[in-house]
Amino acid sequence: MAKQTDGVVEAVRYKNGQIAAVRIYERRGATYSDRIVLDRKTLVERLQKGQLFISGSRQDLMAGTFTLAKPLQLVQTEGREVIATRENSTKDELEGVPFF
Repeated sequence: MAKQTDGVVEAVRYKNGQIAAVRIYERRGATYSDRIVLDRKTLVERLQKGQLFISGSRQDLMAGTFTLAKPLQLVQTEGREVIATRENSTKDELEGVPFF
């Protein structure tokens, strides 16, 4: 059985090439929360704890229904951690996620 998503990342904000914040919908039982903004530190802590966040977007007029894309992952590169949707990424990079 696949692990259930803990949240959907809908938008990202970068500062100096690093993720500064992400806007997410957090899973709360069978439904999702309103929009929540997480800073990079909090997102890294949650990913380290094993929570699963997936990039995606909410479908218009469909409440808690999302179009899911790629899972976020912590990638070790050059002695530091980056948050990416690709395993071979060398910097914070969420493909297909719009800016806010």
